[in-house]
Amino acid sequence: MPLKLYGWRGSSPAHLVAIILHEKQIPYEWVEVDLPKGEHKALPFTNVNPFGEVPAIDDNGFVLYESRAIARYLDEKYPNQGIQLYPQDLQKRAIADQAAWAELWQFYRYGATIVFEVFNKGLFGLATDLAIIAEAKKTIIQKMDIYEGILSKQKYLAGDELTLADIGHIPIMGRLVEEVRLELGAGRPNVQRWIDELLSRESWRVVKQKYIGLV
Repeated sequence: MPLKLYGWRGSSPAHLVAIILHEKQIPYEWVEVDLPKGEHKALPFTNVNPFGEVPAIDDNGFVLYESRAIARYLDEKYPNQGIQLYPQDLQKRAIADQAAWAELWQFYRYGATIVFEVFNKGLFGLATDLAIIAEAKKTIIQKMDIYEGILSKQKYLAGDELTLADIGHIPIMGRLVEEVRLELGAGRPNVQRWIDELLSRESWRVVKQKYIGLV
């Protein structure tokens, strides 16, 4: 049986797991959990994730939630299939973890705020807060100056090898760049190079067409 991915079409973390599954060349079945209808907070989904959040996977009876835990599991289960999300060297792996945590706290927290305000709030019957969007945009642009410094010295965030730290940016970054039209790489040639490479990946093309409706 193919692995089941529980997600919602508006969930960037679910999009990330779908991207990873494509990158790792793992067949899977998408199981839609309708968040606006509250399906994530009720049975049977709370048997999958008691916190009532997507994504989660069911790998032939092995159930796991939290996108980064899922990423590590898939990378270690399929070490010779598709891309490698983590280096094998201990110190390089530590740097990759460091960069992945930085992605979560220095990029995702602000980018996800923008995506939620612009795209998802209305689906829950909530009003968009323009002040929150403006502040998050200001902060994430400031973070890009730091990214420019990092990427001026190396190809990717954790060195010269692609890792989860880079891949993890794709779902939010894609929506910010391609839909919000936020110019994250303006005046930052190394950031722009990095963005162009990530957003040209086949996995993003497939996921955005399939689940977001972007061409």
